[in-house]
Amino acid sequence: MSVLARWNFLPLAAAVDEILPCCGSRAWADAMAARRPLPDEATLMAASDEIWRGLAASDWLEAFRSHPRIGESHIDGSQASRGCAPSRAVREGAITQAGSPRSLAWSNQEQRNVADADDSAKLALAEANREYERRFKRIFIVCATGKSPDEILKIVRRRMENDEPAELREASEQQRQITQIRLRKWLQSQ
Repeated sequence: MSVLARWNFLPLAAAVDEILPCCGSRAWADAMAARRPLPDEATLMAASDEIWRGLAASDWLEAFRSHPRIGESHIDGSQASRGCAPSRAVREGAITQAGSPRSLAWSNQEQRNVADADDSAKLALAEANREYERRFKRIFIVCATGKSPDEILKIVRRRMENDEPAELREASEQQRQITQIRLRKWLQSQ
């Protein structure tokens, strides 16, 4: 039985919990589970986009908080070993929250190019993360799949020029793209 077919018949709470790591927003996961049965991948993806775009900004921010910073490893819980000591706000949970093990594993896959970068690139990304957080009071969200550390640095620097509404829209679009990638990964899991 396919992942989607099995998910269509799960109890509501189990369906929400299973799909939540694909996005990180409880409102999104609730709405996705309420739309069941979804017959195929195309319908699933269309429903995801429609629901995502209709959510409140607070739901988008919840999804953003489910991600580690670009360049940080959370699988082993060691930020300091990556040269990125957590800020006080992060230690106190103000910027990020712990994602699920599946979500964190996906983040590590998505950020593979950054993890393999040299120390100077990692330090530049760490500083860019801190600067972004000071400006926007949330972590920097980018669909990092396939992007080099240099590309990500250019993106964060360009986005630092955005005003708050424009940046929230851009971060939301990046989260939408991440969700699409994760939904495809989830559909391929067993």
